[in-house]
Amino acid sequence: MTRPVTLFTGQWADLPFEEVCRLAGEWGYDGLEIACWGDHFEVDRALTEDGYVEGRREILERHGLGVWAISNHLTGQAVCDDPIDHRHRDILPASVWGDGDPEGVRQRAAERMKDTARAAARLGVRTVIGFTGSPIWKYVAMFPPVSAEVIEAGYREFADRWNPILDVYDEVGVRFAHEVHPSEIAYDYWSTVATLEAIGHREAFGLNWDPSHMVWQQVDPVSFIWDFQDRIYHVDCKDTRVRLTNGRNGRLSSHLPWADARRGWDFVSTGHGDVPWEDSFRALNSIGYDGPISIEWEDAGMDRLLGAPEALEFVRALNFEAPTAAFDAAFSAGRDDGAEG
Repeated sequence: MTRPVTLFTGQWADLPFEEVCRLAGEWGYDGLEIACWGDHFEVDRALTEDGYVEGRREILERHGLGVWAISNHLTGQAVCDDPIDHRHRDILPASVWGDGDPEGVRQRAAERMKDTARAAARLGVRTVIGFTGSPIWKYVAMFPPVSAEVIEAGYREFADRWNPILDVYDEVGVRFAHEVHPSEIAYDYWSTVATLEAIGHREAFGLNWDPSHMVWQQVDPVSFIWDFQDRIYHVDCKDTRVRLTNGRNGRLSSHLPWADARRGWDFVSTGHGDVPWEDSFRALNSIGYDGPISIEWEDAGMDRLLGAPEALEFVRALNFEAPTAAFDAAFSAGRDDGAEG
């Protein structure tokens, strides 16, 4: 069966869930990757309110949509971030932020990520996508100098904070797919290797493959699929356009806003950037990935009501199945020449 194509609702959380379902259904999406913010999927209500989960499913079904994954990036970010500050206050539920005491925020975020697994299981979903946060991202520039011991301690802290969360994921039969992303514990190739080693490669922790964060770092997204093939638990399609050719635009983007022409790179709608999409889909076929392909729409230069259906058409054209037999199999098939004397 062809992999379902879904729409990630995180960039649509300003709209009611019912409205997003209506749009996605009319455009022809197979389902949604539902964000746990806005009114789209509220973890606490899913666990405490009779009929809430059934109501979400009824809305999806009415619009001809399925669900294979939910996402809780915003809360996951606070689990092991340092510092915890006003940025987190602006994205976290009030019940997680509380009085803003950093360690209290981290602990409440960890409990909410456990509850996210429980809520996913109640919804019948087996994958949660999200961020982890990082106690060592602040050292990425390595100046003032930072020792190897400090970096190693950061990976240990990540493991200490996330292993109890992952225990709950194991208990309820749900997997966590970490989105490899700057500001997270795993943000490029080698930090992903170190992260998996830190938690002993346990099966509850895998990866959400999103090439948009790799391209501007010059990490090959196709090789990433192959090398981490046993950990690709989910796929997000988001694109990046890199423009570092004029000697002014830097890779770190100079604190400039999205769509500013002086940036060295920008997120763009799927198919409008530099991600090698066909090579990527062929690699996904090679590793046997059969999960959803989720379109994450981000483009400050394009209206989302244009970009989302256009991206669906682009992905559908590439979401072909691998053949069941080699194309050259016919060459070796025996044939009867029918030549008799």
